[in-house]
Amino acid sequence: MGNGEGGVVLGGGSARGTMSEGVPPPGGALAELVAAVGSFCTRPRPPLSAAQLAAELIHLRQVCDRLELEFSEVAAGFAAIDEFEAQGSVTAIDWIRHHCQMGGYAAAERVCVGEQRHRLPQSLEAMAGGRIGFAHLALLARTAAALSESATGQGFDETALLAQAQESSVGRFRHLCHHARHAEDPKGYAAAEVLAVEARVLELNPGEEGAVFLRGRLDAAGGALLRTALEPLAQRCGADDQRHRDRRLADALVELAHHGLDSGAVPPRASQRAHLQVTTSLETLLGLAGAPAAELEFGLPISARLVERLACDATVTRVLLGADSAVIDVGRSRRVVPGATRRALNVRDRGCRWPGCERPASWSAAHHLVHWCRGGRTDLGNLVLLCHRHHWMVHEGGWQLLRDDAGRILTIPAPTHLYQPQLPRGPDQLAA
Repeated sequence: MGNGEGGVVLGGGSARGTMSEGVPPPGGALAELVAAVGSFCTRPRPPLSAAQLAAELIHLRQVCDRLELEFSEVAAGFAAIDEFEAQGSVTAIDWIRHHCQMGGYAAAERVCVGEQRHRLPQSLEAMAGGRIGFAHLALLARTAAALSESATGQGFDETALLAQAQESSVGRFRHLCHHARHAEDPKGYAAAEVLAVEARVLELNPGEEGAVFLRGRLDAAGGALLRTALEPLAQRCGADDQRHRDRRLADALVELAHHGLDSGAVPPRASQRAHLQVTTSLETLLGLAGAPAAELEFGLPISARLVERLACDATVTRVLLGADSAVIDVGRSRRVVPGATRRALNVRDRGCRWPGCERPASWSAAHHLVHWCRGGRTDLGNLVLLCHRHHWMVHEGGWQLLRDDAGRILTIPAPTHLYQPQLPRGPDQLAA
């Protein structure tokens, strides 16, 4: 099929259209294959036993793998000519991605398999016999390409890797291929890691309503480091935590950045410690009707509820403006919670006081049970440590925190119109 008659006729056509739009119909053996597949897919399907279903899955996968190999051979042949340039594509892979409706990685993988097939005779035979799958073959082809194209490599040993492929899952075999590449070409493997670091990228794109969309790429070590930092923070915070994993990972990333700013780990800017700057009117802080939103550096205006949370444990600077918005006076910056009070709070609470939460004091903020802008005092009797997640739940989420006469912390779920109802929680242990 790769070089003989009846191969795929390469033509134009819409990348988003169906196979029949702008593409000549197949002929010869390919036409017979298309007809046979169409007949097979529209056949009446009789009920099958569990064993029959399992056997059918295995056979279907083997047929798909054989067709993937045929596709790879044709793709490699197409990549060797300049037809993609004549049709306005930058690369052959780009053409295949659009016209064959594939992802870029999948298209590149098929071209690699087709180009490396002459180095994999035993592997091709093993796949034809069902002893390995196309995914194994693709990993073998990637390894063969990396070792054969490296100036420092010692060569590619198909026999040893094929034996491992026949006994390993695809996920496990991917690791074994990396071990083989390092064993045969340690300098080349290290050089590839350097290139992966150089390819790191992170885009922060603003969206509607102030949302920020993240898009990026990390090398293996950088990705593992980020996951290692996020995984402990992304665990569920108690039995009532119903957040999905993707939400918990996003919250963990925000919490990690929050802690980096609070702990001073972020390098200063303009001789000032890095901080999140919020500009708000007194009316907004008090939540009065008709008050404007607050201004957030690097973001859109924010609500009074979010301002209230940030102001719980922050440095406040009073700025007096005239009628023409000219600055009349700037007061001294001061911490809402003084250092001595915060140290005593850390000793007393030892961490987030939300029932079941185990965040330490260094990962928690001082929360005013009665906010200072509403007359609450900044003393130990009106303060409690809350982690980033539970501090958000109290302010924006609508939960309430109360301290009873015995010093226990009680959590009251938010009304259903403000927040998804959660299971009621019991009181915390007695305050120290």
